[in-house]
Amino acid sequence: MASFKVMTWNLENLFQPSESNAETVQKYQEKLDTLAEVILRLEADIIGVQEVGSPEAFEDLLAKLNGQYPEAKLSTEPDTRGIRVGFLSKLPIESSENIVNFPQNGLASVPGLDNEGNPIEVTRLSRGALSISVTVASGLKVNLITTHWKSKLLTFPGGNFTTSDEDERTRVAGIALLKRTAEAVAIRVKANELLVGNQDQGLIVLGDLNDVTEAATTQILQGPRGSEIGTRGFLSPDKGDDARLFNLAPLIPAERRFSRVFQGNGELIDHIFVSQELLPGEPPLVPEVDSHIDFLGSLPSISEQPSERQGKPGSDHAPVTAIFEL
Repeated sequence: MASFKVMTWNLENLFQPSESNAETVQKYQEKLDTLAEVILRLEADIIGVQEVGSPEAFEDLLAKLNGQYPEAKLSTEPDTRGIRVGFLSKLPIESSENIVNFPQNGLASVPGLDNEGNPIEVTRLSRGALSISVTVASGLKVNLITTHWKSKLLTFPGGNFTTSDEDERTRVAGIALLKRTAEAVAIRVKANELLVGNQDQGLIVLGDLNDVTEAATTQILQGPRGSEIGTRGFLSPDKGDDARLFNLAPLIPAERRFSRVFQGNGELIDHIFVSQELLPGEPPLVPEVDSHIDFLGSLPSISEQPSERQGKPGSDHAPVTAIFEL
């Protein structure tokens, strides 16, 4: 058997400084140094990253990794803030694809609002997802998708984070949920394309879903219900396994089963889903999974004001890893 380790990590606003004064440059270098320290310490074969602010910032991070990740790929489809997803890989990347538009056989469009509060039609992910394929040491071809869904933090017309208009708050919250749902459907439709009828390739979907394990959006990505890890049905093959994605969340030790602290409460919003090909044998051989909540001391507690973390080192998310024996 050969070991294969994957990781997902939201790098929290990895932007080059907009100002060139000594203090902002120093803070940026501290952030790069802390991110690189954790990445090199955890030694994953492939890392799906989120909240990369620019290709130049991505290159700055790569330069800190001592050539350990010779293969890298970045989405060409950022959101309006400029953040995007990407991959770092020790293995050759054989192919890649940007996933941007809502599929016609999913939810092709949902309502939205422009910056002035006017109704618009939304037909694409907030941030484009990215798919790559690699071949692991065991010879198994594995497709991976990294994604970052619409945040639960609400942004109101004009770029404000608060409102005194309760009708507006309700409307914006509902639209945010619709967007996240459409994004879940889009990634699930792509997973269907890669999974159904395919016994020779594995699939891993990982990233910041901005929702917890039990949320309806997360459940959409999972696929057919009934054989989740930790249930009795997981130990026996069934007809749904061909299309199912197994959330590895139950394999994280209970006391560490969170990846972000929001207003003092731990929540697991960074997930790794895998197809049956990554769980070989009967009963299935499960990976070792962990959320590294103590990667730089303790996770900070964040609020609904994202600007409070501007310029801070590290990240407000914990890296989540899974080690497979294939």
